Amino acid sequence: EIKKMVQALHATSNVESQVSAEEWQVRVDLAAAYRLVDHYGWTDMIFTHLSARVPGPEHHFLINPYGMMFDEVSASNLVKIDLDGNVVMHNGYDVNPAGFCIHSAIHMSREDAQAVMHVHTDDGVAVAAMADGLLPITQTAMVIHDDVAYHDYEGVALDLGERERLVADIGDKHLMILRNHGTLAVGATVSDCFLKLYTLERACSMQVRAMASGKFYQPSAKSVETSRKQGKMLMQAGELDRLAWPALLRMLDRKDPSYRS
Repeated sequence: EIKKMVQALHATSNVESQVSAEEWQVRVDLAAAYRLVDHYGWTDMIFTHLSARVPGPEHHFLINPYGMMFDEVSASNLVKIDLDGNVVMHNGYDVNPAGFCIHSAIHMSREDAQAVMHVHTDDGVAVAAMADGLLPITQTAMVIHDDVAYHDYEGVALDLGERERLVADIGDKHLMILRNHGTLAVGATVSDCFLKLYTLERACSMQVRAMASGKFYQPSAKSVETSRKQGKMLMQAGELDRLAWPALLRMLDRKDPSYRS
């Protein structure tokens, strides 16, 4: 075990020198997203994944090392894989190919899917198990309501045949509720994807709390429609995260900057 740890440390120390500056930036951003998921309490131990496409003509992606907690993920220990989940750049770590099934489906079908994030939060799974899904009962839910798709549960996502159905269900939307399973976001950048996921998760948490009352105050149809139109503008790539992402990185840097290593 000690030998493996030494080999892994040696491998990761050389990663930055082996990749382009563009790839290194994506690595730093994706590692930051993993730390943020941990910060907000959205982890499911070592399970679930955040992935990002590596800049360039190859269909290569970055994903977390299998068996690592999210607060351990760094730019160097992210693993580069192909569309089938095979490691294409060895840095001393392995991945769970089955965990890439959902991500690969969307990366393959959507040119704008530069980042895909999937989590199993308590509130996200709770809403995913509700018959009506996400309800437009809060401002947060209303601004994303038109951008949320649904996919029926088929069991643990190990069957590659499910990828076609995932693609068909998400269409051109950027958020998905996986029935009885969890939530998912697609973004043009890592930061864009994370902020979309954040908005969906907040909406789910608000709904779960509101349901404790057993009775909702229903906004007017006009206000719901206005919020939906505003949401389309707010959720455009770059609009939502332009100020928020740098602030989130500053917070991480104060807390623990090792994600950059």
